[in-house]
Amino acid sequence: MTPAPDAVLREDPVLEPIVDRYDPDPIDSSVPEYERLVASIVNQQLSTAAAAAVRERVVDVLGGEVTPARVLETPEEPLLEAGLSGQKLEYLHNAARAFRDRDLSRAGLADHSNDAVRERLTEIRGIGDWTARMYLIYVLERPDVLPLGDLALRRGIEDLYANGADLPRARMREIAEPWRPHRSLATRYIWSYYEAGDAE
Repeated sequence: MTPAPDAVLREDPVLEPIVDRYDPDPIDSSVPEYERLVASIVNQQLSTAAAAAVRERVVDVLGGEVTPARVLETPEEPLLEAGLSGQKLEYLHNAARAFRDRDLSRAGLADHSNDAVRERLTEIRGIGDWTARMYLIYVLERPDVLPLGDLALRRGIEDLYANGADLPRARMREIAEPWRPHRSLATRYIWSYYEAGDAE
């Protein structure tokens, strides 16, 4: 009998109280694929609160219709006034064209490995490795993704495993090895811990 994901993570004595105390950062499977990618692009290099405010204004400008066609047909000025930088608007357009021309949906990528998905997504200008890994976790719901390009995850690991001291990424990978094959879930628990403000 395969142990439940939480049971695997509780075998790590440092992670066990985090699993017991927090709910993992939620995944909303009802969010369309392109809309989720838009959220990740908006989130790049912004605080959680700032990103949420920009996303809300962008969705308003789009009339609640966050689709490739809608983004491409919407005049640029209102989207810039909503808080998008010119660069991020370019990235949204690039992603919209990619979605229009290729099948980057859950079904279209179902047979692709994590590495192959990252390769396809990072071919799009404006989609880096961090955004591709967010797509793997939140859209494709791949269970074993460790996005060490994410600052909050690194800070959470450092707080929990090194009393806040800097850790090299190689050491973080070693720490995360026992979490396999549920590193995505472990990541979401650590994000919840970090976002709660309990990290030092």
